[in-house]
Amino acid sequence: MGLLLIFATLPSCASPLKVGSSRTGKASWYGADHHGQKTASGEIFDMKEMTAAHRTLPMDSKVRVTNLSNGKSVVVRINDRGPFSKGRLIDVSESAARELGMLKKGVVNVRIEVLELGH
Repeated sequence: MGLLLIFATLPSCASPLKVGSSRTGKASWYGADHHGQKTASGEIFDMKEMTAAHRTLPMDSKVRVTNLSNGKSVVVRINDRGPFSKGRLIDVSESAARELGMLKKGVVNVRIEVLELGH
């Protein structure tokens, strides 16, 4: 009996992110409901800090998030895992969402650019 190998092509969004790479997608934000709770990195979530949750980027990575509807951008540090809603690329803290001008909309189209990979 032979060995059957099946290779599947991963979508471009599944390729590993590295410094200088970017992705576009939907961003949402989280704040008071999570304020003071432990993040996936082990630190306490502070909605006033410029942080974000991403599914795969290493903790302490830094990314620039740009709101594609208004051009506003911020640099956030990844300290949590998520988003857990299907179809979303990143969850930013309330402070970052405020700077991005997305508090009222809740979900906006963004581009994220990897500036630095954490550990």
